[in-house]
Amino acid sequence: MGDPSGFLKHGSRETPVRRPVPLRLLDWKEVYEPFPLETLQVQASRCMDCGIPFCHNGCPLGNLIPEWNDLAYKGKWEDGIERLHATNNFPEFTGRLCPAPCEASCVLGINQDPVTIKQVEVELIEKAFEDNRVKPVPPSKLTGRKVAVVGSGPAGLAAAQQLTRAGHTVTVFERADRIGGLLRYGIPEFKMEKRFIDRRLAQMEAEGTVFRTGVNVGVDITADELREQFDAVVLAGGATVARDLPIPGRELDGIHQAMEFLPIANRVQFGDLPAPT
Repeated sequence: MGDPSGFLKHGSRETPVRRPVPLRLLDWKEVYEPFPLETLQVQASRCMDCGIPFCHNGCPLGNLIPEWNDLAYKGKWEDGIERLHATNNFPEFTGRLCPAPCEASCVLGINQDPVTIKQVEVELIEKAFEDNRVKPVPPSKLTGRKVAVVGSGPAGLAAAQQLTRAGHTVTVFERADRIGGLLRYGIPEFKMEKRFIDRRLAQMEAEGTVFRTGVNVGVDITADELREQFDAVVLAGGATVARDLPIPGRELDGIHQAMEFLPIANRVQFGDLPAPT
């Protein structure tokens, strides 16, 4: 616990400032202004390092939150990113997109604003990239075994990275024309700029992971062929069947499923389409 009285001295929660609306209307970049490092460390100092850290249970990944909060407060950025990467392959994704059940579980949130856990997470990884601390981690030796990963969303990418680093030869199959799954086509650019995906994919390729786009598993290659060519197959496909809502007005014109228009909007940002259809 870096500052035993941090939660008493800094009772207010600070979050990033939104860019001015007239400026945001000019582009599709992320909504928020850069978050000052000094402010981040103040926010990290509010963590109480609870005897039973309920934020661990709230986090689906079991992130070691009090540990890297403490390291961020002390300015030990290299140690902090190591603890964050210990449980999370892609904190730059979760730090932007996760609904932060860890913060809802924060003990400080019982009678104050919870710790800005999500912001500490994303700033830790961004500082690590800025300081060139996120480098390829190729395996020290190969096992000779081949693994196919079907689907290149966050689950498929995390599995592929771990398996590659364990020494297996990993090929990721993606039905779409670009890697990323829902991250690529279901998340708007202003929520997460796609350069963050490309940055991480470059690391994975340098580690040895092979990506094959435009391959519809079950159509372009059969399950039997996959099992013949690979020692193991990881199924990490997403759910592409939309969930409908039986509510009044659903039958009206102009009511669409999100994934009917989100991929189109993203393709406009990629330059594939001149304007939304």
